[in-house]
Amino acid sequence: MLDGSFVNAVAEREEIRIPAGDASLAGELDIPEGSPSVIVFAHGSGGGRSSPRNRFVSSVLRDQGFGTLLFDLLTPEEGEIDVHTAHLRFDIGFLAERLERATAWLLAERPRIAPIGFFGASTGAAAALVTAARIPGDVGAIVSRGGRPALAGAFLDAVRAPVLLIVGGADPAILRENESALDALRGEKRLHVVPEATHLFEEPGALEEVAREAGSWFLRHLRH
Repeated sequence: MLDGSFVNAVAEREEIRIPAGDASLAGELDIPEGSPSVIVFAHGSGGGRSSPRNRFVSSVLRDQGFGTLLFDLLTPEEGEIDVHTAHLRFDIGFLAERLERATAWLLAERPRIAPIGFFGASTGAAAALVTAARIPGDVGAIVSRGGRPALAGAFLDAVRAPVLLIVGGADPAILRENESALDALRGEKRLHVVPEATHLFEEPGALEEVAREAGSWFLRHLRH
């Protein structure tokens, strides 16, 4: 049973490729020995698995015994296009389809770790919520960091997994959006505001608070 003091004994760590239709998505799967569940990270831009913020949070979650899957929702070619157009990162249906395919791949490869958790950032948080609404039996908990949950639209009403929304107190537009999304969610939910933090949580101690709150949420809802 996990208690937050789990020693990060890594049983397997591998570079993986996730088939997604005509695309192949690069990722890193890291599962500590005895891990009961895996947290899948979803970031709206092309470099999701290289995000230093996601990598920091994932390391904290592994220290608590969770496996992690960091992968790119966009291929390098798509990412290059999106740098100039920014349209793919806001195509929530497209991102959710990619996340659903990655989830299906993970559960086929590691069926014993279901249900899984989603950690979504920016528009990846909206994709995580849409995916959770589509496959409710496979998703046990969701955490959003500085996310755009309102972009999930009508799918918010269908999300049944417990949702934690984490927002910086100095990020007023995103805070308002998350407050609106919180009202639309029907399952267990909570909004956590990190005081004085801006959108990227670059202030001293801010990202540590994000990781701490995320870990507590996943420990509570994914503990087998």
